[in-house]
Amino acid sequence: MKRQVFFSFHYNRDAWRASQIRNMGKVDGMSTFCDNDWEEVRYKSDTKIREWIDKQLSMRSCLVVLVGYETSERKWVKYEIEKAMELHKGIVGIRIDRLKNSQGNQDNEGCNPFFNVITPSGHRLSNYVTLFKSIYSSSEYVYNDIKDHIEDLIEDAIDNRWNY
Repeated sequence: MKRQVFFSFHYNRDAWRASQIRNMGKVDGMSTFCDNDWEEVRYKSDTKIREWIDKQLSMRSCLVVLVGYETSERKWVKYEIEKAMELHKGIVGIRIDRLKNSQGNQDNEGCNPFFNVITPSGHRLSNYVTLFKSIYSSSEYVYNDIKDHIEDLIEDAIDNRWNY
C-alpha cells in the first residue's frame, strides 16, 4: 500500500532534488502536492503558512524530511518536524545532497535537522528518527538506493512514531 506522506525540504535550494523523490511513484499520488501549491502559499503570512502546513500534515501518515545542505536551518522545516511530532506522525529523514540538481551538481552534506529538536521526554529527536544516507556517491546510484528503501523507511517511521 502506498502511503500518503508530507515532504519537507528547503524549497529554493532543493526543489529539483525533492521532485526526483516525489516523482518516484513510491508514495500515494495525493502526497505530491504540486509546486504551484507551495509557490502560492509561501508568500502569505506566517499564520497562513502554518495553517497550510497543519492541514497538509493532518492528512498524512508520515513526514519525510528531504535533507540537503541547508535544510536544518529552515524555519518551516523545523515547524513541520515539531508539528509531525505533536500529531504523532511517523518521521523519517532522507539525505538528498548527493542527488544532482538541475545544473547537474551535487551538494555538501547538511546537518541533521532532528538533532536540535527536543522530544516531550527531553531527548533529542535524532535519537529516535532515522536519517537515511545512501552508501553510494554517484547520483544515479543514490537515486536508486533511495527508491529501493523509501517505502520501508516510511513504514518503519510510522511503526516507531510512538517512541519519541
